[in-house]
Amino acid sequence: MLTSSRALLIAAVLCVFAASAQEPPQPVRVRGTIQSFDGQKLALATKSDGVVQLAVSDTTGINGVEAKTAAAIGDNTFIGATAVKDAAGRWQATEIHIFPESMRGAGEGHYAWDLPESSMTNGAVTGNTSGGSGRTLHVTYAAGETDVAITPKTVIVALTLGDRSLLVPGAAVFALAIPQEGGNANAVAIVAETQGVKPPM
Repeated sequence: MLTSSRALLIAAVLCVFAASAQEPPQPVRVRGTIQSFDGQKLALATKSDGVVQLAVSDTTGINGVEAKTAAAIGDNTFIGATAVKDAAGRWQATEIHIFPESMRGAGEGHYAWDLPESSMTNGAVTGNTSGGSGRTLHVTYAAGETDVAITPKTVIVALTLGDRSLLVPGAAVFALAIPQEGGNANAVAIVAETQGVKPPM
């Protein structure tokens, strides 16, 4: 089971942060492949920003991922779903991550995500339908509800407890980091590839 402190750190990964000019630097999402890790500095090769250096401390939350199927998503399961709209305007999940019970409520809501034309919905599954095109989840969150369809292309994973042993060259990671003066950034939370399963968010 995740510790409460680690759960809070990883919960931040899947939240949306509203920034203003008066606020301190806001966390940014970084996706990349590990080039090196010396115990303090994590070098990530990214598609858009080249090599990014992240500082990793004892307070950095580290989680892995485990492959799952739609059968693991039952009534009241708390999930996060990245989705895009189809031609009919319906949300179709590109990925779904299942939260452990200790992280119920993490990033709850429905909001824009930083992938092209995507949204993130974090909430509890309160019903579903099945049809010829697949399964559609009814997801309820504090401010409302929405439907998200599972398709044959939807990647489904569960968050698992991780540690620094996952931070090896070649591993794919998704990180939340806080920019610092001078162009550096401190990693708040990292979700790392685990036994070949990559973080899909």
